[in-house]
Parts: sequence; C-alpha cells; structure tokens
Amino acid sequence: MAADQVKALIYDVFGTVVDWRSSIIREGKALGEAKGVQVDWSQFADEWRKDGYVGAIQKIHRGELPFTTCDALMRTQLDLMLPKYGIEGLSEAEIDHFSKAWHRLTPWPDSVSGLTRLKKKFVNSPLSNGNFALLTNMGKFGGLPWDCIISADVVGAFKPNPKAYLGSCTLLGLEPDQVMLVAAHVNDLRSAQKSGLHAAYVPRPREWGPNAAPADPTDPAFDYTATDFVNLAEQLGT
Repeated sequence: MAADQVKALIYDVFGTVVDWRSSIIREGKALGEAKGVQVDWSQFADEWRKDGYVGAIQKIHRGELPFTTCDALMRTQLDLMLPKYGIEGLSEAEIDHFSKAWHRLTPWPDSVSGLTRLKKKFVNSPLSNGNFALLTNMGKFGGLPWDCIISADVVGAFKPNPKAYLGSCTLLGLEPDQVMLVAAHVNDLRSAQKSGLHAAYVPRPREWGPNAAPADPTDPAFDYTATDFVNLAEQLGT
C-alpha cells in the first residue's frame, strides 16, 4: 500500500482544504453592507476565481502572460470587476484588503482535525498555486497545521506543470513515490501521478456551491478515495 512508502502528503488548497467560494461570498457581503452596494456575490466569487485564477494561470501555461503570483493575478482581475459590478469609491487600502480576501479562506469542517491526525504520521504541506505569503496568512487565519509551505512562487511553476510536483519532492528531500498529493480535483491528481507521485482523492461536492455538478467519479487508479480528511487519516492508519 502507498501508506507504507509515503513520507509526505502535499495538498491542493483552494477547494480541497478551504471553502474558497463561501469565504469570498462572506467577504463580499461584508463589503457590500459597509458600502451600501447590492451585488450577486455568488456570481462575483465564481467569476473572480474562473477568470482571475483558473483563466489567468492557463494563459501563463500558454505563454500569453509572464509568471507572477496568485496575489497579483487576483488583484488584476479585481480591478476589472469592481467597475463592472458597480462597486465604486473604494480607497486603495479597501481594495487591497478585499483583494486579499483569498488570504482569509475558511477551512472545510474536517480540515484542521484531519490534518492534525495526518501530521502525526506524515509531513504535511500545501502544494498550491497560491503564493507563499497568501498560504502563510491563510494557514494562520484558519489554524492549518502545516509543517512547511510549498507554493507556486517557491517551485517557480503553477500546477499542472510537472515542475510543481517534482519541485515539491526535491524541496522535501524525497523521491516522487514517497510523496502523495491529496486533492479534490481529478486533473490535478492525474498530473501528479504522471510525475510519479501517489494520489488521494477527497471530493468536495460543495466547492462550487449547492447547485454545482456532482463530483468526479472515483478513479480506481488513485491510491485512495476518502470522504474527508478524517476518513483519509483512518485509511492511512493514523
């Protein structure tokens, strides 16, 4: 079993460890109440992630944008979206604070307890397209028990570039078959497997909200499929 050889677990973060969507909606509602603006914050959150994060990273992979940080990508997108949604009159400090809502994402209910159990047996680290400062602040905000932080700006690449997965192994001083990616996203897991890592699938069907499409079906090629992090800890014997 993979648990016999795996020394470190690395985690996708947005959607896997933290509930980014509800968190951004919460931050948006607080801003709207403070400034007296009516916005569909569910739509705002989805667009911010799809265009500012997913879409922008795809452009970097295609060579259409230079490599930069997640913080910079999200701020660029926010600057486009504020006038589109009729949000005006914010100071630079207020825009900066809202842009860094991604530093204040709430963990899923099982994340802290599950990670704490898993940490007893394995090295725990994010492997996220988020940047180092973002992940550090998010970990502090959510009480996430990381042993270290591996971010896109540390490895110099965004997932699913193999450099991200293999760079994490190098930083940990381990071979790829001693590392397992834990993620809610099948494509991320398959890309890690292509680089020689193990894979644990923890679907988060509520990531895109209550009306989202069902989670991807279980892939028998993954080493583990778990209902949450506590269940994964049980399967891995910790």
